[in-house]
Amino acid sequence: MSETDHGVDPRTAAATAATGQTAVSRRVPVRPTRRGVLAAGAGAGAVALLGPPAPARADLVSAPRGAGPEPADADPAGLAPYASYWFPDSLPPGAPGPGIMWRSLKRWTPESDPDLAHNTATVPLAPRFTPVPPHPGARSGQARISSLVSFGPTARNPSQGSPTADSYALTHWAYLDELVFWGGSAGEGIVLAPHAPVVDAAHRNGVRVLGNVFLPPVAYGGDLQWTRDLVQRDSLGRFPIAEKLALVASAYGFDGWFVNAETDGGDSDLASRMREFLRALRAAGAPYGLRTTWYDAMNSTGRVGWQGALNALNQEFFEDRAGPVCDSLFVDFRWTPEKLASSGTLADRLGRSRHELWAGVDVESNGWNSEARWDAIVPRGRDHVVSYGFYRPEWTRNHLDDRSPGAFHRADDRFWTGESLDPTRPAPGGTWRAPATVVADRSTVASLPFACAFNTGHGERWYEAGEVVSDAPWSHLGLQDRLPGRRWAVQTSGTRPAVTLDFARAWRGGSSLLVTGALTAPAAVGLHATRLPLTRSTVLELVHSTGAGPVGVEVGVAVREPAAPGAPVPYVWFPARKPASGPGWRTARFGLAALAGRTAYGLAVRITARGGGPVEWRLGAVSVRDGSAGGRPAPPAALTVDASAVRDGTAAVRLSWRPAPGRGSGRGPVRHHEVSRVLPDGTRRFLGGTCGTALYLPAVPRAGRERAAAFEVRAVDELYAVSAPARTALAWD
Repeated sequence: MSETDHGVDPRTAAATAATGQTAVSRRVPVRPTRRGVLAAGAGAGAVALLGPPAPARADLVSAPRGAGPEPADADPAGLAPYASYWFPDSLPPGAPGPGIMWRSLKRWTPESDPDLAHNTATVPLAPRFTPVPPHPGARSGQARISSLVSFGPTARNPSQGSPTADSYALTHWAYLDELVFWGGSAGEGIVLAPHAPVVDAAHRNGVRVLGNVFLPPVAYGGDLQWTRDLVQRDSLGRFPIAEKLALVASAYGFDGWFVNAETDGGDSDLASRMREFLRALRAAGAPYGLRTTWYDAMNSTGRVGWQGALNALNQEFFEDRAGPVCDSLFVDFRWTPEKLASSGTLADRLGRSRHELWAGVDVESNGWNSEARWDAIVPRGRDHVVSYGFYRPEWTRNHLDDRSPGAFHRADDRFWTGESLDPTRPAPGGTWRAPATVVADRSTVASLPFACAFNTGHGERWYEAGEVVSDAPWSHLGLQDRLPGRRWAVQTSGTRPAVTLDFARAWRGGSSLLVTGALTAPAAVGLHATRLPLTRSTVLELVHSTGAGPVGVEVGVAVREPAAPGAPVPYVWFPARKPASGPGWRTARFGLAALAGRTAYGLAVRITARGGGPVEWRLGAVSVRDGSAGGRPAPPAALTVDASAVRDGTAAVRLSWRPAPGRGSGRGPVRHHEVSRVLPDGTRRFLGGTCGTALYLPAVPRAGRERAAAFEVRAVDELYAVSAPARTALAWD
């Protein structure tokens, strides 16, 4: 990924230039390129002191007070947790810019990490299966997709979401194989660990998440000493930074590292040391199931020379005579059809899968308008040549003037599904080859109980049982549901309705599924691809409402797969007893005893307009369980205020608690925890949630003349049943 061949959003480049940030001891040139934005340092957002206060030591240097302007929302007590970033060992000369903390990874330990509980992902990586694809051109067992995504600046990237709905709430996990938490810069730190919300959401959908090791080009502040630090050996011949990288990933709960060595000036000895380091990193990560992806930059001469291929100059970083060195290789954007063909052939000859090669596709600047020679990667009429990797698909948010959640998801659906917005219908011919038309979707919905409230991980309000319990905007990917992977597969002989994720009303979380239009025939909307075992006691429930005219509602359960890719899903239909009418939420319950002993391969809903006129029907939640609804999960314990700071009647607070032991109600494990404030009049207000056991609250205002702020935390299970609360209070001095 060179610094000269790809552009960025000019607004971002301008914001970076405005910081006047320096890297190491020299001013970093600022040009409207993607690498310039990364390497220039803090960026527009990095202007607040990171982390809790700590004594000065050799491995940690923070920006001095007065070094730059402090924003109005600065964190003077140092309580806010942020995504972690480091230098491998030695720190740059001088002092960091405002809002930046320089830290040494070599000296990091889990025991000394004050933000560990806030940055640790807790959702295990779910196993996936591959159903028959809904698109005739999508294939399984061939090309896969990686994405390099920047979810925020390197410095001051909040660990646990933000009080805004304007976020890159990625939901199309069904087409991804791995995600790289992209970032790092010479002015902040070059080893970047992903924060917990991204990892928890990805793992719930079976997607691996990699941290990023970025050794910047010299022109953008890179220092070859950092490369030497990375690959240093100790007195016993071990690679201490490789062991620390494995320890960070295992402690934080993510899946490995993307290693991008673009600092020029090395030699063949340094290249050999890098190869040995990569092998050590792979060995250190093996007990934890970690993966390593190497980026095509440094080659066997030790110099940086982007090949745009797997070839003799970079093969040793992928596979050498002793076996695999890395799990996959990201091929630089300089590839050509001939280079990719030869790369695949070389991978075959090495005994490796050609689909362990990611051909870079840059979508940062133009999204679905980007030019890509798709037939060189994923031709329509023959086997896929290699896999591919998107660089910066968050373009679907960044290019918008209207960044409301609804506008973002409409753009994101078009990027992943195609212009038709239906994976069962081929998109019009053009330059964009949407993933849904190429790659088979995958799913993790293979056990009971299962539920989905169509929560995307951000919203303009928070709802519980259809009622608003917080009117504040929010974002936290870890609270996202397992959403349907096929958005949106619709079968109808009449006019196709519009199907969207909508944020005006919800049953739980921040969003619901909305179907609108003038239905001239029944319309079936595909939901989840599943592998659910059905028994005589299996029950399916829908929570739904309608805002215009009565609607007949049926649920569909597929007990076999389609005959071929693109063929209709063969559903068995169960009608609701009464048509839906009126805007209030109602629950329809369906017993599936007639299908006992079968497997549910897919779920769907079918709606029919009653009485003519347009339809406005919402699905708030769908759930499948065995037996009765059961009890509530066991409550958490020992809710504690770990730290707090009060200024002008508003408190910043760190809370933690202990999870309930065991599986609680028998309805599955605890899905996440929700923290609420109890006001003096008894009203409960949602403040935030997390899959972990610690939460930072940035701004809790005093309510009138109350003597203490009362907090509650509840456990939430897979069917959204809520436990009794654990309670604590913060006294207002």
